[in-house]
Amino acid sequence: MIEARHLSRRGFCICCLAAAGTVAAGGWLTPSQAFAEARNIVDLIRDSAAHEPVKTHRLRGGVSVLEGSGGNIAVLAGKEGKLLVDAGITASRRKLLQSLNDIGRAPITHLINSHWHFDHTDGNAWLNGEGAAIIAHANTRKHLLSAQRVEDWDYNFPTSPLAAVPSEIVSAETTMKHSGATIVLRPYGPAHTDSDLSIIFTEADILHCGDTYWNGIYPFIDYSTGGSIDGMIKAADANLAAAGDKTIVIPGHGAPASNKKELAAYREMLVTIRDNVAKLKQQGRSVDDAIAAKPTAAFDSRFGQFLITPAFFTRLVYQGV
Repeated sequence: MIEARHLSRRGFCICCLAAAGTVAAGGWLTPSQAFAEARNIVDLIRDSAAHEPVKTHRLRGGVSVLEGSGGNIAVLAGKEGKLLVDAGITASRRKLLQSLNDIGRAPITHLINSHWHFDHTDGNAWLNGEGAAIIAHANTRKHLLSAQRVEDWDYNFPTSPLAAVPSEIVSAETTMKHSGATIVLRPYGPAHTDSDLSIIFTEADILHCGDTYWNGIYPFIDYSTGGSIDGMIKAADANLAAAGDKTIVIPGHGAPASNKKELAAYREMLVTIRDNVAKLKQQGRSVDDAIAAKPTAAFDSRFGQFLITPAFFTRLVYQGV
């Protein structure tokens, strides 16, 4: 089990940008304003993936996690080949291939996207070229087939190439077999986006939550494509129901091997901050007034030290209450 939490160079630099914006403007900048003073968040993440090492964490039951290219990538290696959960950033291709070869020489045969965001799907096309059949929620396919705008990133994503588009669609709970392992795919309903899937490796007792769970950091919620704070809480409830005391829980971001206790603490954070912000909004407070009231203060030392700052997370919650 991995306990240490750290900021990558990407996390440190982006947080510093936000802090610099605070000083310069006398208040919190939105992410788009902060990034405009450098470059956009997408380019920053892609550049980081090009330079950051890819670390392999071996779990159990033939499942490993690759950390350092976008979201946490799960790998199930077996006699039928390798199955991946999420594709990372294309700029990490060489390092990912090396890490995958270190795990084993079996070919890449399947790729599951936990949702549509670029830090989980950017590598779809090259992995498909390596032989991976791409499996995803129907809404992931829909979003990749057309241009998308994420307002809170101030970024327009173009239509993806056809090689990056999932060919196998999940619209309800689905069970598949790979190298003797049972894998259960469950749509959450709208949560982080409207395209989120959980992936359960049944025999290994491992749950990949995608970006419905950010381990030890405040999460991003994409209202542009169906996300909401209440949906994130419902997803946390579903994750807790699926996890046992010995389950290894893989988050979309943060330290890549977590557990039910940490997942419960994450849910408590979401509910408490949602309720705090809702009370402020019901009192007629503006979003800036809500930020000034510090409704996240009890959790900032644990969850507020990464890309999503306390002010940014308050803004996200305020949108949805």
